[in-house]
Order: sequence, then C-alpha cells, then structure tokens
Amino acid sequence: MSGVIVTDPPKAARQDVEALGAFGVATISEAMGRTGLLGPEIRPVQQGVRIAGTAVTVLSWPGDNLMIHAAVEQCGEGDVLVVTTTSPSTDGMFGELFATALRARGVRGVVTGAGIRDTQELRDMGFAAWARAVSSQGTVKATGGSVNVPIALDGQVVRPGDVIVADDDGVVVVPRERARETAERSRAREAKEAATREAFIGGQLGLDRYGLRETLERLDVSYQPYGAWEAERS
Repeated sequence: MSGVIVTDPPKAARQDVEALGAFGVATISEAMGRTGLLGPEIRPVQQGVRIAGTAVTVLSWPGDNLMIHAAVEQCGEGDVLVVTTTSPSTDGMFGELFATALRARGVRGVVTGAGIRDTQELRDMGFAAWARAVSSQGTVKATGGSVNVPIALDGQVVRPGDVIVADDDGVVVVPRERARETAERSRAREAKEAATREAFIGGQLGLDRYGLRETLERLDVSYQPYGAWEAERS
C-alpha cells in the first residue's frame, strides 16, 4: 500500500477551536443540525475530560502503526491525532510511548477507530484518548499509508484541520469552514438551555414549555382517570 504524507494542511482558526472547546459534544452536534457525531462505539478511556483541537489524520494498514510514527512529525500545538485503518482492526496501535511523544509536541489527545493499550498509563499522564477497543495486541511497522488526507471514521469524513471535540459523551467533527458559525450557534443553544433549566427549576413542565400538549392532542393521546381506563380495558 503506497501513500502520501501531506504537510502544512489548512486548519481551523485557533480562536474558533478554543471557542468550541467551551461546549459539550452533544451541544455542538445539535448546533450543526444533529450531525458530525462519531459512532457510540468510540469511547473515552478516562472520565471528566473534554478536548478540542485540529485533526491530524492517519490512514493505516490494520495491525500496523508505521504511519502513526510518521504522523507524530506532522503534529503540533493544539492538534488531535485521528487514526483509522483500511479495514476493521482492534489491535493496540497506540500506547504510552506515542502519547509521550505527542504530549511533548502539544497534542491534546488521540481518537482512533482501532485499539489502544497502556490505558492506565495514559490516565496517569493525563493524555486523553478515545478508541473503539482496548487491546494489548501489538502491531508491526511494515506497511505504507497516509497522513493528513481525508479519512472516513464511523460514518464521518474527517479532514486535516477540521475541529475535533471529544468528551464523556463521544466525539464530534466540525468542518474547519464551519468552526466559527458552529461556535456561535453552540453559544446560542447553551443560552437557550440555561433559560430552560431555570424554568424547570421553577416548576415549569416540558409539556408546556415546548408546546407538547398540542402534539399529544394531535397524535390522539388522551388523558383518562384510572377507573375509567380500567373499566374500558375490561
């Protein structure tokens, strides 16, 4: 398998990345029209951590981490390494040594559709990771691949320089051209949710705040006292 290592791809503006990092994955996805989410199988190995950064993408052969080594050189401050393989793989392609090298370059975390290992060491050193699998199975370094090209990961296209936001709820991809717009929409959505939260604290019901009583009526969902309902059933 031949490949290419693309250098200096375009990236989302740093201020837009930082703005998106203030919001949760669910909020950002909703702000983009419920799009951008990676699948629920890609899970964090830690809890209580949120990262936001620009993607450095890796396309590797399954069971081979050569191109991750190549990608380290292309990583810099504020990046997130995003790894996929040409066919499904759960081998432990990423571990503590990679994390050490990436942290020295200012990388904020890793997202992989394959497997990772050394999870306790990653937690101890504070290097954030999201993966499809945890596996001690090692890999080789023998097959070419690509770095900083568009990749497909769990139904999403991730391009180098796109924004990756990840937290306990999963991972969302924000196209670099939409980073500022999405940050603004996320801010507006969070303000709206804050107002709703206060209303709920004050006792208002979602049925009334969202106008859902009319929806129930339109769907012919009725209210009945228990006695009448029980009599109707018998």
